[in-house]
Order: sequence, then C-alpha cells, then structure tokens
Amino acid sequence: MRRGRGNALQLSLGWKTSSEGRTSLAPVDRTVLMITYLLLLIGLIMVFSASGVMAEARYGDPMFFLKRQAAWIVLGLVVLHWVSRQDYEMWKSIMPIVLCLTIGCLVLVLIPDVGSKTNGARRWFKFAGLSFQPGELAKLTTVLYLASFLVRREEDITNFTKGVLAPVIVVGILAGLALLEPDMGTAVVLVLVMLGLLFLGGARITHLLGLVIGAFPLVYVLVMQSDYRRRRLLSFLDPWQDPNDAGFQLTQSFVALGNGGLAGVGLGEGRQKLFFLPEAHSDFVLALLGEELGFLGTGMLMLLFAMLLIKGFQIAGRAPDAFGRHLASGVTLLLGIQVLINAGVVSGLLPTKGLTLPLVSYGGSSLIMTLMAIGILLNVSRQDPSSPVGSR
Repeated sequence: MRRGRGNALQLSLGWKTSSEGRTSLAPVDRTVLMITYLLLLIGLIMVFSASGVMAEARYGDPMFFLKRQAAWIVLGLVVLHWVSRQDYEMWKSIMPIVLCLTIGCLVLVLIPDVGSKTNGARRWFKFAGLSFQPGELAKLTTVLYLASFLVRREEDITNFTKGVLAPVIVVGILAGLALLEPDMGTAVVLVLVMLGLLFLGGARITHLLGLVIGAFPLVYVLVMQSDYRRRRLLSFLDPWQDPNDAGFQLTQSFVALGNGGLAGVGLGEGRQKLFFLPEAHSDFVLALLGEELGFLGTGMLMLLFAMLLIKGFQIAGRAPDAFGRHLASGVTLLLGIQVLINAGVVSGLLPTKGLTLPLVSYGGSSLIMTLMAIGILLNVSRQDPSSPVGSR
C-alpha cells in the first residue's frame, strides 16, 4: 500500500505507470485463444442441446438457434482476429466517437418506432431478421472510456472532483439510459466495471465506498417502485413462495441443478429444457449445463473462466503502458463480473438479472462484443515487451 494525496491510503499493484516504447508484435497469446475456442465450442453444444426441442416447435427446424449461433461465432472470430492485429492506441483516438455513438444508440433504442420491444423491455434494434442490443456496446464502451480517462487523469485520480466525478457522470448517463429500457443487469455491470477500474487505477477507497453507500437509496427506489423488480427481489428471497409465477425461473433452475448431481444426466438428456426452464439457451444455459453435465461439468466450465481471468490480469500486469494495462484490466473485469452475476443468478445467490454467460449463452450482440473485447486483450498481450517471439 502507498499513501496518496491527503495521506489517504491508495492501492498499489506494482504495475508500470509510464509509457515505455512499443516493441514488435509478439505472437498471439495461445492460452487465451484456446480457452476462448473451448468456451465457444461448449456454448455451441449447449445452445443446441437447450434449444433443439423449442426451435422445432416454434420454427420447424431444431437447428434454428444452432445455425444462428454458429454464424455469430464465425463473424465474432473474424472481428476478434482483426482487432487483435490493430494497435490498441487507436481506441484512445476514436474514443469520443465511440462514446457519442453508444449514447446515440441507447437513446434511439428507446424510441418506439426505432427500438424493438420484447417481454416489456425496449432493448433491441431489429432489421432484416437480425437484432442488435446497444447495451452490449455500452459495456465495452465503458471499458474504453475509463481506460482513456485514467491515462489522462492518472495524477488526479485521488481527487474526487478531478479524478472520479467525470467517470461517475459519464457511466451514470450510460447506466441511466440502460435503466430506461429497462435493463438493470447492464446498468449494474457498467457501475461495477467503473468501480473496479477506478479501484485498480488508484482511486481512494473512501471515495468509492462513498459512491456505493450513496447509491443505496437510489437502488432501493429503483427496486421498490418497480413492481416486477420488487417481485424478483421477493422471489429471490423465497422462490418457493410463488414457484409458478415470480419464482418460476429460479425454482426451475434449482431443479435442473439438483437433477444434475455430481456427473449429470447426460449430454442432451436434460428434462428442464422441455419448456420448463425459461431461457434455457440464453440466460440460464448454465443451469442446463449443470443438469446434463453435473457439478463436474459446471466446475470445469468455471475453471476455464478462472484461467481466462487470471491470464487477463497477467496480461494487464505485463502491458507496456498505462493505457494497455487499463484496457486489459477493464476487459478482464467485464468478463469476470458477468460470469459471477450469471452464475450467482442461476445458483440463487443473486436476484434474477437478464445477463448472458459470456461466450456460452445464445445471443449475437453479446457474443460479438465479447469477442471484440477479447481481441483487444489479445492485442495488449502481443505488445508485451517481455514476450520473445515464438515463446507462446
């Protein structure tokens, strides 16, 4: 630990804080790439297992969701490899454009004739049979904005007005627009990523704690004055009190995980996907995986995510400059927070949120933006001056 201005304690991780010239690109980090491929493959298998019966009933094609997910994966991998070859400094120069574009999309999606409404939420642009969710773009934009801001205001980070207030306002706007859709899950992710990056960037813990404490009244109002959010909270506290309505998703998730036991009932043999578990191919794909592959399969999946997150922070620690470090940290935090929230929801540790499991759940917008984020992480790893060519 070291002391910042005003003798306030400030976190020090021993990372480089000054730009040190760039070296030639190292080979892509094969560990990160291999884990990403494995997670995509697991996701593709589970999406088919979860959606086959439903797709046959709705669209007359059991491979409907599988084919769409495969197409998104191909496109996402093209994006990943392209981004991994671009100098990440480019994101700093186009940051104002990206931020304005994101805010514009979040505003436009709220317009009835522009945004599409599904299940009571207006979160998507839909055209030509395709859809795009601006909230997914907002997640990556938050990382890019904060990384750029922390580099510019590195010396002021311990000052609340100069170093913390601006990110709170900008991320607050993004989160506020997400709440209007409504999409509280995305808003929570944006705020948590902001707090995490400010913490790693050296902001005073007292300032961050003050923000958290100050947010409690707002969260209370948002939850208690919204009927469906209040019901979700109550069903989280006691899902079996209303197992056929408010607690239906959570109780069915419990049943799926309970059926799976240690080794699972077998791939493709799960019963909860047969119109019992809602969103079995999307938000609750982890519950189906737990039913079919059991605790062992779920544990292996979580181990892959843990390895990916560890590699992400290692890449951040070896980044050649502060911007690369913040980018890698932000991408890793973004992935980790979403994994933890999704797993927490499925296991009943957190109230239900509409968040997918990165790289595994069905969903084009989430998949493309996640693979783009991993492409940025890979590009930072390729700038590692300590990595000799051919060592990976």
